Amino acid sequence: MSSGGGILRQPMSVWATAFAAVVAFMGIGLVDPILPSIAQGLKATPSEVSLLFTSYFLVTAVAMLATGWVSSRIGGKRTLLVGLALVIVFAALAGTSTSVAELVGFRAGWGLGNALFVATALAVIVGAASGGAESAIILYEAALGLGISAGPLVGALLGDWNWRAPFFGTATLMAAGFVLIVVLLKATSRPAVKTRLSAPIRALAHGGLSTTAFTALFYNFAFFTVLAFTPFILGMSPYGIGAVFFGWGVCVALASVFGAPPLQRRLGSVNVLHLALALLAVLQIGIAVSAGAGARTGIIVCTILSGIPIGLNNTVFTESAMEVSDAPRPVASAGYNFVRWMGGALAPFIATKLGEEIGVAVPYVLGAVCCAAGMTVLYTRRHHLRSLARVDLDHTVHDVAPA
Repeated sequence: MSSGGGILRQPMSVWATAFAAVVAFMGIGLVDPILPSIAQGLKATPSEVSLLFTSYFLVTAVAMLATGWVSSRIGGKRTLLVGLALVIVFAALAGTSTSVAELVGFRAGWGLGNALFVATALAVIVGAASGGAESAIILYEAALGLGISAGPLVGALLGDWNWRAPFFGTATLMAAGFVLIVVLLKATSRPAVKTRLSAPIRALAHGGLSTTAFTALFYNFAFFTVLAFTPFILGMSPYGIGAVFFGWGVCVALASVFGAPPLQRRLGSVNVLHLALALLAVLQIGIAVSAGAGARTGIIVCTILSGIPIGLNNTVFTESAMEVSDAPRPVASAGYNFVRWMGGALAPFIATKLGEEIGVAVPYVLGAVCCAAGMTVLYTRRHHLRSLARVDLDHTVHDVAPA
């Protein structure tokens, strides 16, 4: 590692922000184990329930465009707190829902808070962490992996009691995160130049950032096909679904933190993305074949293993988006996340509708096609990604530098 004390020796403000990030990312997988229970409790179809993801990520994607504009005017700490406050309010309101429409609406408000928090949290962690941007991004991705893996467990444990309980539980944990940020994070200085609302869109004019973002859009479609539709075909209790997605989340976390950096050193970032997208496509086909044959064990194994390429992609895509262009990191993050979260918004409803109307294998075949489309974008626009060589060099230098 570079100087700075290593990834685990961080200021308390970084750990406070990382804890809140873990809880924020728990919200992604939290509803997975209780999707069938929500459908049953609110007398809704799977595709109607999938709108919980669609509203959440659609609002998150669009709101990403305004995160830099907001944080450059009120500061990073205040933006984090506004985002956390919105999540607390709308997560609690989600627990009071009496219809799918209400729940979808409250998840949309949750997505707004999530956008303000998540985009700013990455910038705050990168700015405050020891060891430079690489250590900060790995720490951020570790928080993502831990949150995604813990979310299904929390959802299963609380959801087995009542499907409303996970929403109240998230609001409570976010309140704890709010207090930690207030106490431990010093007020961040505002940028000398205020970010314009159009800055993230303008940043996407850079060939490298747009290539990374649109490849990630296809990847996220495949990612959220697994996350949103699989609970309906497992035919398991909340505990069973939670256990499957806990295993999946552990694979995400381990691959993000321990798998991506050494592979980037040996293969290069672009090649790691090709490898991970290809592996995810193979595993999607594995789920499709297993689902078509009614082989639950095959679905479980392929779903858990899909966490490995997803973890690799999450880290490499995030690093690439931060480093590939000369745009300020918060601006690059906002533009990149606007595009990539559109994949998370589109996939749940489209995949679930295809599964309902045509067959349970079809969503995963489409997911595999999206992985192939992402690889095609990467290959045909590879000349825009030459600057990522310096990211791979940084990994090599940090690997050989004395502790």
